[in-house]
Amino acid sequence: MGSILVIEDNKDVNHMLGEALIDEGYEVQTAYTGIEGLNKVKNSNFDLILLDIMLPYKSGDEILKEIRKFSDVPVIVISAKDIIGTKIDFLRMGADDYITKPFDLGEVVARVESNLRRYQKHIKETRVFSYKGILLDDSAKRVCVNGIEIELTAKEYRILEMLIKHQGKVFTKANLYESIWQEEYLGDDNAVKTHISNLRNKLHKADSDEKYIETVWGLGYRLYKE
Repeated sequence: MGSILVIEDNKDVNHMLGEALIDEGYEVQTAYTGIEGLNKVKNSNFDLILLDIMLPYKSGDEILKEIRKFSDVPVIVISAKDIIGTKIDFLRMGADDYITKPFDLGEVVARVESNLRRYQKHIKETRVFSYKGILLDDSAKRVCVNGIEIELTAKEYRILEMLIKHQGKVFTKANLYESIWQEEYLGDDNAVKTHISNLRNKLHKADSDEKYIETVWGLGYRLYKE
């Protein structure tokens, strides 16, 4: 069904939203502060985010601005502020929807379903991704660097695909291993390190003037920020 992150500091509201979405078949994670929520967005893959405005340590508008620097994941703002100017501001910042409190749980679930349908349709229609000199054609499963096709193994392709579809996001070794190998990560990072090294070498051979994959020490890997 999809993975959803609920960022809401009111524990009762957070729990209520989570239970309603779990009942509909969604996987749900929760965060109660702005910093916790943003860390989860950066280190996990979500299909949609429910975001409160008034949060401890980092506000909803700050989180939304940060998210839009590296992801187009749907964000539904949930707020007690029923002011047209506030709604317009958040929609212009990149929110996909805005729901005011108090809300009807059935409406929230319906809005989640609607935004997920639109996003999944967008993902299916967007099949070519680019970053610097790289073009990744997801329908043909081809990668070109500066117009020249390079040969990648299936796992190298999947690693590059994850990085290029979520530019700026840091993927831990556990993220990559469990997503690509479809097995539980038990701490042996040799497989991931070897494939990252091979992928880097192929990209460097095709374009020695650019750096593409950055190691974020203590965290994992991401594409170099342009």
